[in-house]
Amino acid sequence: MVALTERTEKRLTIQTVEIAQQTTAIRSLDWDRDRFDIEFGLQNGTTYNSFLIRGEQTALVDTSHEKFRQLYFDTLTGLIQPTEIDYLIISHTEPDHSGLVKDLLSMAPEITVVGSKVAIQFLEDFVHQPFKRRIVKNGDRLDLGNGHEFEFVIAPNLHWPDTIFSFDHKTKILFTCDAFGLHYCSESTFDDDLKAIEADFRYYYDCLMGPNARSVLSALKRMAELKAIDMVATGHGPLLSHNVEELIGRYRTWSQKQTKAETVVGIFYVSEYGYSDRLAQAIANGISKTDVAVEIIDLGAEVDLQELRELVSRCTGIVVGMPPLSGAASIQAALSTVLGSAKEKQAIGIFETGGGDDEPIDPLLSKFRNLGLIEGFPSIRIKQTPTENTYKQCEEAGTDLGQWVTRDRSIKAMKSLGADLDKALGRISGGLYIITAKKGDVSSAMLASWVSQASFKPLGFSIAVAKDRAIESLMQVGDRFVLNVLEEGNYQKLMRHFLKRFVPGADRFEGVRTQPAENGAPILTDALAYMECEVVSRMDCNDHWAVYSNVYAGRVSKPDALTAVHHRKVGNHY
Repeated sequence: MVALTERTEKRLTIQTVEIAQQTTAIRSLDWDRDRFDIEFGLQNGTTYNSFLIRGEQTALVDTSHEKFRQLYFDTLTGLIQPTEIDYLIISHTEPDHSGLVKDLLSMAPEITVVGSKVAIQFLEDFVHQPFKRRIVKNGDRLDLGNGHEFEFVIAPNLHWPDTIFSFDHKTKILFTCDAFGLHYCSESTFDDDLKAIEADFRYYYDCLMGPNARSVLSALKRMAELKAIDMVATGHGPLLSHNVEELIGRYRTWSQKQTKAETVVGIFYVSEYGYSDRLAQAIANGISKTDVAVEIIDLGAEVDLQELRELVSRCTGIVVGMPPLSGAASIQAALSTVLGSAKEKQAIGIFETGGGDDEPIDPLLSKFRNLGLIEGFPSIRIKQTPTENTYKQCEEAGTDLGQWVTRDRSIKAMKSLGADLDKALGRISGGLYIITAKKGDVSSAMLASWVSQASFKPLGFSIAVAKDRAIESLMQVGDRFVLNVLEEGNYQKLMRHFLKRFVPGADRFEGVRTQPAENGAPILTDALAYMECEVVSRMDCNDHWAVYSNVYAGRVSKPDALTAVHHRKVGNHY
């Protein structure tokens, strides 16, 4: 095993491990990465895994993130000269796995790139230079010699439309890229400690794979045709070796539950067009926060119109990403099927996909309204390249739609607690606070009353944050925020402002006096006191996160004033 380290503000290391006969894992360890896009907070960093297989010919499965350029190629050239590599197998083209493809092809232009048809098309736009290619379909094989015969499994939408799995019949290793992975960085190459990784394994599934549950089940069905799988070589986190059947089984169980859920929102879009994939994923993440199942359907892929009709008819909500105006006839047929299968009282949300040739929103929205559908969120109109704020708007829109389709369930839950217990629990009082946070260009705030000091050394406290709160994604481990303390007798104006329902993407600080804290989050000028804080850990408490944070700065504006206190009448809702 070899480890190289680059001295940067963020720790980046490379690990090489012989995981089977003539098979080397090159693991790029990103120890301090705390977020994937704006939506997904990471508590334990991540890895980007690449694999070198030597038969009579040599294949490289995936590359790495561009931030590892120097470290990765120093390591690779220590193992093999790039010109000696015959094939580059592209599991999918997301930049964290293919960020160094262009560099590799510049070093070794004779390499043949192996991938799905969609992956090759994506690479043409990314590489901007001619390259040898081999397009593979489900069941196709590539013989490297010495027994290393690769069989390919098409696994679209896990979680990009171009994904393939690769199975080496000699070593019984299945290379799966994103599927079965997790964002978890450690020196352990394999899943030695299931207890340590299972929370991150589930979180990763919920964020990336859950919205594509039908695609997961399709991939599992194709995987079942392979001979026994001894190892799953994932693109992120530890490789699965000790718990292969257990963790594959969990994917099957979770996906079956998703596809049979009573409350489902369907997201229909064309993955190859504009920024639709990331926009759809952000909306799906927002919906998932409300404990609603999501199914994402790519209208640009081969779609069974009867299955599409059945899915739409059982959805409580529908989200449509506008396809290109000049889209293929098959896309128009699929979109017409969605429209023709929609029914009264379903929620509808529409978003532009930023491709520059989107079909107009308003005519389609009018058709859905005429059918009796109710707008779940204001239409998202993309006028320029999406920013972090755009994706945050999409997430909040998804949450709004999810809350709307579960409103009856929420009311029923409020009435389910026994009256005496409900009233007793409501007697637990708390102070009144406003949490404000900023990450990049995205800012948010919420009124909080479940705040309690938790430690002296270091100074720390806990906050309970509902999972469907917009600010939740800005309170991941390592994030910084401000806790603003409201003053007794002088809190009503701020309380009313932050209690109101904001339109997705709205500026929550409009009309409120603020000043920036050292950590960048807004301090409320009219607050009694403020504290600057950093999230240290989070504990899953079913419908809330218990967020423990350290305090490193603060000030009181009125030393003799008291904190506003909140008394509830009931204990099972706000």
